[in-house]
Amino acid sequence: MKLLFYLESLCSGGAERVTANLANHWVQKGLKVVVVTHAPVSTDFYRLDPSIERVALDLRGEADHAVVVLWRNFRRIAALRRELSRVKPDVAVAMMSVANVLLAFASYGLPVRAIGAERVHPPLFGFEGVRRWVACRSYGRLCAVTVQTQKSADWVKAHTSARRVSVIPNAATWPLPKHEPVIDPASLIRPRRRMLLAVGRLEEQKGFDLLIPAFASLAQQHPEWDLAILGEGSQRAALGALVRFARMEDRVFLPGRVGNVADWYGRAELYAMSSRFEGFPNTLAEALASGVPAVSFDCNTGPRDLIRPDVDGLLAPPGDTEALTAALACLMSDEAMRQRCAGRAIEARERYSMSGVAAMWENLFAEL
Repeated sequence: MKLLFYLESLCSGGAERVTANLANHWVQKGLKVVVVTHAPVSTDFYRLDPSIERVALDLRGEADHAVVVLWRNFRRIAALRRELSRVKPDVAVAMMSVANVLLAFASYGLPVRAIGAERVHPPLFGFEGVRRWVACRSYGRLCAVTVQTQKSADWVKAHTSARRVSVIPNAATWPLPKHEPVIDPASLIRPRRRMLLAVGRLEEQKGFDLLIPAFASLAQQHPEWDLAILGEGSQRAALGALVRFARMEDRVFLPGRVGNVADWYGRAELYAMSSRFEGFPNTLAEALASGVPAVSFDCNTGPRDLIRPDVDGLLAPPGDTEALTAALACLMSDEAMRQRCAGRAIEARERYSMSGVAAMWENLFAEL
């Protein structure tokens, strides 16, 4: 079987990580895999197996004017259609709503099974105005659309023309590969300090602007704890200002992107997810698989599918910073509870194993 993945880029992000993990898994099983992006290879963060064919269309860019947007997307559709005609894949998988729409048009009339993949709960991100209208009507051109939770599946079935909707979660990759940039946790977190860890893009969605004040309010009662937030994004300056305003420069760290996140999970004693919305958060699954108990907002989809309250972590009502603070305090102050939750957290390795999740995709391929 020959597979083609299509997405914006392979820069640091959840959909990009899922793509790299699945592509590497299948090429190691002997499948032919091609990964196509708009962005150039120079922006890649995740490593691909050398056997994977990497195609960069170099058609990345945003625009505000409707005519420019239409022209750019027409060029992307034409370029993708040329690649589909050249590669002749049995299955093509697009990642995220814009790529799904472009694949729906590019694959029309070609002998390829085209699949779209939603990576967040659709009504919360990427489905507004004209984009929503186009996506909801173009999904009928795809052979199938995959989502990560049943709630998202129900929404797609009710609001789009998708002919088939399948629920396939992300895999909890373990052990995690290591690549550059490598930053040693010990370079920031001193010995015998306890670490609260968060990982994600420094964007509004991830809610780190809520997490930093929550931690700052606990810092005096828990002087042995530090907070590290891994990732990069447009809110770096604003988050840095929050840290300085709280006078937490020696307790809250923003080291940026790291390629050795497994070392940080290994050093952490507790994981925090403060997202305003999610699909199926990779980092939360990875933290649990690494044996790190977690506290998270119970946003519409994602965390509630991963965290088992009082078993491997705690959930707080969405956006309720007081409840999130209380949940963090509960686990930060109770080492026995943390150890108990850590012992059960590693069950995520089997619950969301790469082989199990890949088999769900393979079953969909076979059925199509």
